[in-house]
Amino acid sequence: MSHRTSMLPKQQFDKDEKVLCFHGELLYEAKILEVDQDSSTAPFRYRIHYKGWKNTWDDWVENDRLRKLNDENREIAQALKRQYMESVQKPAKPTTSKRKTLPSDFSSTRGSEERYASAPVTGRGQKRGRNADLEEEEAFQNRPMIKIPIPDYIKSLLVDDWEEVTKNLALVPLPSQKPVNTILDEYFEEEKEKRFPGSADMDLLEEVVAGMKEYFDIALGRMLLYRFERQQFLEARKHWTEGKGEWKGKSGPGDTYGAEHLCRMLVNLPEIVAQTNMDAQSINRLREEMIKFLRWLSKNTKTYFLAGYEPANQDYIEKTRAN
Repeated sequence: MSHRTSMLPKQQFDKDEKVLCFHGELLYEAKILEVDQDSSTAPFRYRIHYKGWKNTWDDWVENDRLRKLNDENREIAQALKRQYMESVQKPAKPTTSKRKTLPSDFSSTRGSEERYASAPVTGRGQKRGRNADLEEEEAFQNRPMIKIPIPDYIKSLLVDDWEEVTKNLALVPLPSQKPVNTILDEYFEEEKEKRFPGSADMDLLEEVVAGMKEYFDIALGRMLLYRFERQQFLEARKHWTEGKGEWKGKSGPGDTYGAEHLCRMLVNLPEIVAQTNMDAQSINRLREEMIKFLRWLSKNTKTYFLAGYEPANQDYIEKTRAN
């Protein structure tokens, strides 16, 4: 009897426990909402909510997709993320089209290029295919859009940022003394005092902050860098692997880049949201949270934004030209 009992599935995780959960090839922080078992011999199933994700991504998973939330598994999650970033964050091939004026440089066109490049090509006479394309385009155009008012002073800082990098060939010193993760953590600590613990507003704040961290790590190399900064990014990746000196404990973009690149992401947010399946209510809530964050950031620009950029040396300039 004891042998049969030992062969029965064991519950390895508890309700409300915070865990790491595989989604695809990556591990994400999640919380167990429910625990279920169809019978005494069936495997345990866990309904989880990914931190920073919409509730529509909640999922039922088994033990093999879950890991305990500890330092060792966090390191594994970071290693998997770095491997993923290395596979997707390769410099894009230069296109023949020229960039337009400054506002066009602030917003990424890569998402729309990929979207249209992935659309099926249909020949003449294939009416059904054309109709499907038109319906898809109409559905995309009718998606809820997010409009975030950027404070004027932050706009002026972004203009200065663009000029320093693209015109003056200067770089943001890395690693930042106030990286994105630190900025978001300090905002969270201040903002949470205005919200009731356990409330929906507090949950939303936690999810938005976590989501911004997560997306910044993935978006930086894909859409937030000017061409002149790519060599610096490649060098930063080597430092993340080595972890020596001032780079000790730095494992990704959120630990390395600061407010300048964070604001570039916020300017790109309307395009980013347009490519998701967020509903109008969720977009409105996100917009409200972003407005609060930007107001806070605009009041603390002296704390988080650079006082000066570093002129690139000739060796760095030659490397960028070679690439």
